[in-house]
Amino acid sequence: MTTNDSTRDFGEAAGLMLPVALGVAPFGLLLGSVAADKGLTLVDVLAMSGLVFAGSSQFVAVSLWNDPLPWLGIAASVLLVNARHVLMGASLARSLQTVPRRHRLIAAFFMADEIWALAERRARSGRLSLSYYFGLAVVLYTSWLLFTGLGTAIGAVIADPAALGFDFAFTAIFIALIVSFVGSASAVLPVVASAVAATVVHLLVPGALSILAGAMAGIAVAMIAPAGSEEYAPAAGAEEERA
Repeated sequence: MTTNDSTRDFGEAAGLMLPVALGVAPFGLLLGSVAADKGLTLVDVLAMSGLVFAGSSQFVAVSLWNDPLPWLGIAASVLLVNARHVLMGASLARSLQTVPRRHRLIAAFFMADEIWALAERRARSGRLSLSYYFGLAVVLYTSWLLFTGLGTAIGAVIADPAALGFDFAFTAIFIALIVSFVGSASAVLPVVASAVAATVVHLLVPGALSILAGAMAGIAVAMIAPAGSEEYAPAAGAEEERA
């Protein structure tokens, strides 16, 4: 891949991620506001966003933040919520097989739901380059730092985030990502199965377990359901720049 190709891929991905990053802004502001209410400082929140970079996990951690700090409870909850990353990483691994290991490790750190969804959609067209992946990652990562930090700084101003609809921002983003993947009847079945399983488990056992239940249900149905005409198949000649 030439330098021009890499630059073009990076710019295309960055432009595609920009509106998504703006859509995530309310969620970042809400997280920062809740964190400030729990007593976390701006430095604390920026460090968490920069080192963890996982919105749902950060929200779980902040919601459990008390004195004394329940380390084991936070660790177990975050592990459960982030278990889906194993499945997400496995799906992207097919498209990044030729990428050097050290670059794949960096890519894994930046893998978030929005980045995964847009990268996976790109892979369906035949080629996912590392430049394209990092174009997505850079925009969302910097935006997440900006908005969680801003939410912390003005946390006292946002007296009731739910009244402003901030609490629905995360749900809205995921609905948009799901819709972008549903292109055939066969793709609807895993989505429905995931939604039903997650809802039932949440009603029975409120908490992060519903996320894992939804993911496993969707995967199970996708494995046994008839393949649609738009079944994902990476291009045989897909290659990536080597370092």
